[in-house]
Amino acid sequence: MNSDRSAGPEPAASASASAHKRFAFPSLARRALLRAGLTGAAALGTTAALGSGSAAAAPATTASGHRPSTPAEALRALAAGNRRWRSYRERHPDESPAVRQALTSGQHPFAVVLGCIDSRVPPELVFDQGLGDLMTVRSAGEVLDEAVLGSVAYGVLELDIPLVVVLGHQSCGAVKAAVAADGSDERLPAHIQYIADQIAPNIDRSKEGDARVDSTIDANVRAVHARLAAEPHLAAKVAAGELAIVGARYELTTQGVHRLC
Repeated sequence: MNSDRSAGPEPAASASASAHKRFAFPSLARRALLRAGLTGAAALGTTAALGSGSAAAAPATTASGHRPSTPAEALRALAAGNRRWRSYRERHPDESPAVRQALTSGQHPFAVVLGCIDSRVPPELVFDQGLGDLMTVRSAGEVLDEAVLGSVAYGVLELDIPLVVVLGHQSCGAVKAAVAADGSDERLPAHIQYIADQIAPNIDRSKEGDARVDSTIDANVRAVHARLAAEPHLAAKVAAGELAIVGARYELTTQGVHRLC
């Protein structure tokens, strides 16, 4: 992923800690239980031999032969995957029978991708990754709530994932709805108004029409990125060089991902 539409990938290097603590993670015993419950194979029909491992027992390498363990390596892996995707040279890695069997005993994804629910932007395809490679969290417009924040935190704090990517995209319907509803007396149906309300503070009112929507897509990604970077537990990981949090955007017209922050 690029800092502009042509430059190479660079890891994020800074974050600021907020005064409050959003996450109060449990004792070591309960942390072990979390790992066993959420990374082990507890699915109906799994045999004891396949389900007895932990996250550490998951495959240590990707199809390329090396599993990224640092923010820089993870960024390079995603950038390479997106190059394959946009040039129609996808490998569809890590889908073999051996990988599927190994993953029954645990997982070790190398990146969290917080993306939109848009059906045109599935992270595993956009970055040409396979089973066990990415932990994907998706909400309309990348909107944050406690469930989304907890999901991102779980990936970083419990699975030691070194990279979080906030992935916005061209022609985001959630952003379009928020911009259209801005200043209107009519409320959007059901729970959709909640999505619009969360995006509304990021609307770029210095622009009009399609330009406003396009600019707001970027502003929304940056706002979500900033909020994640301010989470104390995540910020501590960033400060220690163990985590990068980046904001990026996917272009439907080119299939390319470029970095925003």
